[in-house]
This record gives sequence, structure tokens and C-alpha cells, in this order.
Amino acid sequence: MEDLSDEEFETILDEAIDQLPAGVTDELDNVALFVEDRPEDGNTHLLGLYDGTPVGERGNSGLELPDNIFLYRDNLIAFADDRDHLRSEIVITIVHEIAHFYGIDDERLHEIGWG
Repeated sequence: MEDLSDEEFETILDEAIDQLPAGVTDELDNVALFVEDRPEDGNTHLLGLYDGTPVGERGNSGLELPDNIFLYRDNLIAFADDRDHLRSEIVITIVHEIAHFYGIDDERLHEIGWG
């Protein structure tokens, strides 16, 4: 797929967020979404990353650092065939990373079709 401007990517990202399945973000607390060009380690296959403590493993103090979900713009664009595919992959990636917030591992995500 051709390279997109930041504005074009943001538009597609906004459309993808609007297409998230109902309820998937209802219980999110203290989670931020970031878009970076690529992972720090240069991995060209990683589309997203959840960095945080899954809700079931949190303490009761309420003083946990914010969790972060990263989307890797360049990798998503390189993976996608076209804008519709990009939008779809952003939805899948966000749902996948949110699932990690809920404590769902990669194996289970693949089983239920969100791998």
C-alpha cells in the first residue's frame, strides 16, 4: 500500500475506532493509545503492543501506572493491501491489545479469531 500522510492515517484510525465492537472499551481504565512509526527494536512485523498490567493482576492500591497500547503506523501500512484493509487491521490490532488488558493471551486470541 502507498504511504499515507499523518492526517490520512488519523482519519482511518478514527474510522477504525468507531468500528470497534460494542462494549470492548467499556471497562478500560487508565489506558492510553499511542501511534508510533515503528517499534523501538525495528521489528517490521509487530502491528501493536500492550504495555501494562492486566486488570486481573492489578493490586488494590489504585496507584498503578497507566497502561499503554501502541499501534505501529509503518508496519500497519506495509501490511495492508489498501485503506479498507488498513482500517480492518487497526480494528483487529486494537481489539487484540485491549484483550491483553483483560488478561487474554495470544493463544486464546487466535482461537477466537482475534489473533
